[in-house]
Amino acid sequence: MRSSLFYVIFAFVVLVNNGLSIAQDDGFVFYSDLARDWYQGGDYFEWTSTTEDNNAAKVNVFYRTWGDESKPKLVLIHGFPNSSFDYYKMIPYLEDEYHIAALDFPGSGFSDKPLDGYNYMLAENAEIVDHFVREVVGFEDFALFTHDRGVSIGLAFLGNYLDNPSPGYTVNYHFLSNSGMFLPLANLVPFQLSLLDADAGERMIQARSAQPRRTEGEPESLAFSDIFAFNQGNISLLYVGRYLLERQVNETRWLENLLRSPVPVAYLWGLTDNVNPIRIPNHVWDTYLNDREVESSFWILPTAGHYPQRDNPEEVAKIVRMALTDQIPDREAESEFMRRYGGSRAAEDAVFVGRSKIEELDFPSSIEYTPSGYRLID
Repeated sequence: MRSSLFYVIFAFVVLVNNGLSIAQDDGFVFYSDLARDWYQGGDYFEWTSTTEDNNAAKVNVFYRTWGDESKPKLVLIHGFPNSSFDYYKMIPYLEDEYHIAALDFPGSGFSDKPLDGYNYMLAENAEIVDHFVREVVGFEDFALFTHDRGVSIGLAFLGNYLDNPSPGYTVNYHFLSNSGMFLPLANLVPFQLSLLDADAGERMIQARSAQPRRTEGEPESLAFSDIFAFNQGNISLLYVGRYLLERQVNETRWLENLLRSPVPVAYLWGLTDNVNPIRIPNHVWDTYLNDREVESSFWILPTAGHYPQRDNPEEVAKIVRMALTDQIPDREAESEFMRRYGGSRAAEDAVFVGRSKIEELDFPSSIEYTPSGYRLID
């Protein structure tokens, strides 16, 4: 009896010390201080799946917040195959100025990862975002930053937001970053494609799972290794990775939400992303953003790859700050801004891409061209 009581008390103390309302993977051993600190700084909320084939299964969703609750709000949405930890380098540049919230979607990070055929749907993830901002963190006015798989979640969420006459909150800015948001122009790798074949995906996951855990090494890599291992994340990849099928069917409809959205957009892209090359944002910008009346800006980060928030976190934070403090030029001021901003930027800084509007030039000149030569106009 005494030993049972001791175990209960010990478990309670561990939970209190970790700040977690729900125990997760109690026997897990962390080899990374970064991953352990991230976990211990978070909390959980319970979510009941709305996807029919999940049969109202309940999952525990991990989340974290940073900064002063009185400051402007910023919600960070992660992609695949990682988690909210993707933002660990960027958050320190913003947490003094913003109240930040991020979550791990089911199947990712420190959230539950059911392996019994659970369907990790993008549309449901969009519903989780709605629940998270309304019921968990209680944000009434916030900016949304999305990356990779999270861009599709954010676009689906945007559609729900626009269709709801009384959402209970205001989305004041929308950030898009590297993503295969338009798959016909993506450069998918064999790993991604194998997850769409049940047999090949199973073999690949089994091979990955058979590899011993990393117990030492470079801090960031060791942290990601721990997070993947938590709650058998190496296996849940097999199911989460099927999101490409849902994106393929819905991507145009979700992108069209940008055309009808009154929310300002900043579009950020790491240039050296080989899976999602620059042809994707070029198409999306020209088709869905360039002609919008509402504020829209396009930024290319020349030395960043697929994860600009990790490759150049200070620069991404700078763009977020500029957008949220009304420093983005309007159409008439873009050319002057490009000259002024471009004249002072370093090689690794973001390049501002202005809107494309082709107009006939009318030079204020007293000289005219003729095939015979340049002549003064009388």
